[in-house]
Amino acid sequence: MEDLLHFMAQQSEAIRTLQQQLVNQNTQPEVAVPPKFNGRREVVIGFVNACHLYATARLGGAGDRKRISWVLSYVQGGAAETWKDNMLDEIAKGMSEVETVEELFEKMREEFREFDKESRKADELRLLVQGPRICDEYVQEFRRAARGSGYEGRALIDEFKRGLNGTIKRKLAEAESLSSTITEWQERAVKLDRNTR
Repeated sequence: MEDLLHFMAQQSEAIRTLQQQLVNQNTQPEVAVPPKFNGRREVVIGFVNACHLYATARLGGAGDRKRISWVLSYVQGGAAETWKDNMLDEIAKGMSEVETVEELFEKMREEFREFDKESRKADELRLLVQGPRICDEYVQEFRRAARGSGYEGRALIDEFKRGLNGTIKRKLAEAESLSSTITEWQERAVKLDRNTR
């Protein structure tokens, strides 16, 4: 009987330990998995950033070799598939220059960099309009598109104003004092938009 009680106490302790491990596993933050990467040059930075976020949050204890394999598992299709196959061959033969996941990210940025990013970003900026969405969303998308577009100063302000919806554009034109920086224009537009909704 004493052996049975001792056994039950051990099993209860083992159950408590397992329950605590489950609780600890479930307290990790939710992190979106990165999208698949097919070699499109305009999304390589976003892919690398998404992989870095996930790996930092969820793959903390994994070594570089596992992290590299994990990242490469999301490289699928298009030109990236062939690049990945070549990279895996180099790794298998011990000929790869890549030994850390950070080196892999750098190689991907280099291999899939945009050749004419400034022109693409300028085109994106010229096509951007607020439409029916709130001005906060337009401002954030405008800031993203403006980075690397080559636009600055007055030209950047003009592109921002051009994309605003008609109501906000009119109210800004009626304003007593005009803003001098893009940030001031954006702040005023957001305030006017909030007041009209």
